[in-house]
Amino acid sequence: MAVSSREDLKQYCLRALGAPVLEINIEDDQLEDRLDDALEYWRQYHSDGVEQIYMKQMITASRLNLTTSTAGNFTLLETVTGQTSGATALITQEGTSVSSGSSLLVYKIVGTFVAGETITTPTRTAILSAIPFVKGVYDNQFITVPDLVYGITNILPIGNTYQNSQNLFNNIQYQMRLNSFADLSSISMIYYTTAMSYLDMVNFELNRIPTIRFNRYQSKLFLDINWDTEIFVGQYIVAQCYRALDPTEYNKVWSEPWLKHYTTGLFKKQWGINLKKFGGMLLPGGVTIDGQGMYDEAMGEIKDLEEELMNKSAPMSFFTG
Repeated sequence: MAVSSREDLKQYCLRALGAPVLEINIEDDQLEDRLDDALEYWRQYHSDGVEQIYMKQMITASRLNLTTSTAGNFTLLETVTGQTSGATALITQEGTSVSSGSSLLVYKIVGTFVAGETITTPTRTAILSAIPFVKGVYDNQFITVPDLVYGITNILPIGNTYQNSQNLFNNIQYQMRLNSFADLSSISMIYYTTAMSYLDMVNFELNRIPTIRFNRYQSKLFLDINWDTEIFVGQYIVAQCYRALDPTEYNKVWSEPWLKHYTTGLFKKQWGINLKKFGGMLLPGGVTIDGQGMYDEAMGEIKDLEEELMNKSAPMSFFTG
């Protein structure tokens, strides 16, 4: 029978333990917990458990939520002041808009705006709603990372110099080839190699890759940069990440052989733990319950499977930023 879902894998493992010929003494919540344990271990250590992706995130502005405002347009870079809290912020934009009507885009918030207070600019006034504001990436100074991202290894260079160097006609490599490589058979590669090494050094100095801090249990990516001068609202940050495969999207995960064997071993271990509570009990027909024996057998199988995996896979710490 094909295994293509979570329930399919669970039933496959129960059949491997003897069901329905034998009664498997494990409660369904226990089965679900052990399946989660198996999936988490597989994602952390199996080479097929994660995929390398490039995650992009726009540096978003904060939003002041409005109930009413005077007629007219808010002006870019004007200062917004809370009349009760004394909090301030600068009006900014994402794309071409500074306001969606019910909210005003701002950044560089100082202080805390309060619900229902009047805010003013040199040209307009407005009143904040019950939820006065929501901070964006710029004011939080961190990027929220999805739970399935297990590791971040790199950030693409920040800044316009790197971007401009990729333009065909501004690209120095293109100009060198155009002017110097008319006859490849008579030109030494020594000059080209030396020049490219020098350009790599210049690019490294002028387009530095920011230091990052990331712990997947926080789900936050921190960039150690000067947020006032090195980044702006509306800019995109691109991070090189390792993301765990989502079996709801890639259902072939459920039929992975190691995962099936490991899940079966965890089910057997749980069955042994349950039966150990009745160890030595004599059943009708002279049969004795041996939960300890089943537990020990399961532990041996689990250990062998984990050693097999560790001998051919790198742990997550290898690629966690």
